[in-house]
This record gives sequence, structure tokens and C-alpha cells, in this order.
Amino acid sequence: MTTPDAPARPDGSRLPVEVRRSARRKRTVSADIRDGVIRVSIPGHFSASQEHHWVERMVERMSAKYLAAPALEDDPTALLRRARHLAAQYLGGRGVPATIGWVTNQNSRWASATPAHRSIRLSHKLQGMPDWVVDYVILHEMAHLVEPSHNAVFWELLTSYPRTETAKAFLDGAAFAAQRGLPPTGQDAF
Repeated sequence: MTTPDAPARPDGSRLPVEVRRSARRKRTVSADIRDGVIRVSIPGHFSASQEHHWVERMVERMSAKYLAAPALEDDPTALLRRARHLAAQYLGGRGVPATIGWVTNQNSRWASATPAHRSIRLSHKLQGMPDWVVDYVILHEMAHLVEPSHNAVFWELLTSYPRTETAKAFLDGAAFAAQRGLPPTGQDAF
């Protein structure tokens, strides 16, 4: 199923829409974009008109998110330079990753680190957020390269970054808004 309101790809074609009915769903409707497909999940008992209404509504929401998402940074070394600078300034030069990059497959976390490979992956959902928030997330993941768990040693590493608590609160607010499908406000609102 495609709909004329679905966001357009660079070639002008529309994203396909997949509707999933679930007998377990009673009232909630959700949607996401994966692999270039808008997936709308609805209760199995919805009528055709309810389905049409909710698919249209969710496609509109997903279109706003899709069109608002910034392109991934072209310079692959920019993040590594940024990480090195932050490590020098706040972590005494520790925690510098071997690799760091943007990914589009993280739907439930802002970032992740693999200490064994010294790699950091940042969700593309961070793009467009204030720099001080992205800096906090990078520092948080670099701290994991030094101390993998969220223990006292880990949190002590982050005390030198002055906006740790503010950035954590910002991310909590952004997650709250995203869970409720509220539109992003853009960096100029900060």
C-alpha cells in the first residue's frame, strides 16, 4: 500500500506503507520507518475506515520525522576529531574510540559502545540536537570505553563535563516527546 502523503525518496517515489494488524493490540496504534518502509501497527479489530484514518494520521507523523531528519555527516573523520578533543578536555585523554560513526538502526538508545573494539555508534536521532547534548552522549560512550558499567567510577569520569545533568534531562525530554509522537522543535528552540 502506498499513500500520496507518504514522504518522497530522493528519486521522487513514495515510501511504501505496510499495515500490520495485531489481535493482541486493543487500542494503541504505532508506526516507524524501517528499511525504507513505513510500518503502521493497528489493532486487529479496527474497521476499514478506522484503518484508513489511523494509517493516514501515522503516515503524516512519520513523514514529518522522515523529512526533518538531517542527512548523516559526510566527513567520517569529523566525529573522531570531536571525540579526541572531548577526551582531551574532559577525560584526561582517555576513552578515545578507534571508530565512531552515525547509525540509523538504533531505535531504543541514543548511542552504544563496544569496549572490546573501542567503537562508538551514535543514533542519527541525535543529529539536529544541540552540540552540548551530542558532546555529552559522546563523552558518555567514551567513559564506557574506560569503565563499561554505570558504577561510581563511570559517573566520576563525567563530573568534569559541566552540562552532564542538563544533557541527561534534555535526552529524557526528547525521549518522552518521541514516545508520544510529538513533533521535534528544532535546534533553534534551545
